[in-house]
Amino acid sequence: MASTGYGDWIRVFETALRERAERGDPDWRTGVPLHPAIRRSVQRFQVGEDGDGAELITKAEAAGDAEYAAAVRMFVAEERNHARLLALLLTSGGAPLIASHWSDRIFVTVRRALGLRLELLVLMVAEVVALRYYRALRDGGEDALTREVAGRVLADEERHVPFHCHRLRRALRPLPSPVRLLATSLWRAAVAAACLVVAVDHGPALRRLGVGPVRFARETVRASGPIAVAMRRTV
Repeated sequence: MASTGYGDWIRVFETALRERAERGDPDWRTGVPLHPAIRRSVQRFQVGEDGDGAELITKAEAAGDAEYAAAVRMFVAEERNHARLLALLLTSGGAPLIASHWSDRIFVTVRRALGLRLELLVLMVAEVVALRYYRALRDGGEDALTREVAGRVLADEERHVPFHCHRLRRALRPLPSPVRLLATSLWRAAVAAACLVVAVDHGPALRRLGVGPVRFARETVRASGPIAVAMRRTV
């Protein structure tokens, strides 16, 4: 069987795991109370990161590629680590965690109702939005611990996007070119819709971080363009 390239991704995830172990956690004792707008925003993103990934893992295993399934399990472990880091960031500043948020409930319900290919397209919407959000939190965070945690999460997300793009490119390749173009155009429309939700729901935090909701949405949608092109490439 020809290599599908997921052995390379496993090694990438393993390298990141070793680096995290060697680096250890941030110094949580340096935590300070977050501005209320940023606290509410981080609480909502923490809920979004805090899933067990069981449905995605099951679908990946059903796809019949053991290396891909192993890589997906490592991706899920990184997402759970993000939830842990954000939870500890909130706790270190004296902020409680929240049990759920309506946007995450909708997102999870839609994802679980779909097959692997469509679930990954929905997941990629969240990943692209997360890229810009964590970059804003890293660059505009008001204390060193917040900036460090956001930077760590961002570094992982910058790896997750090409990982999922790799799989989606393979999944979309058999489709006719017009269908691939339609699929990725609809995906970009979903990114724009998600940006609108985030802009409204997280607007005060985005303004506090020096980005603002309009700029956040514009830059996120613009960044989705090259990703859409990469997803529909045939080579």
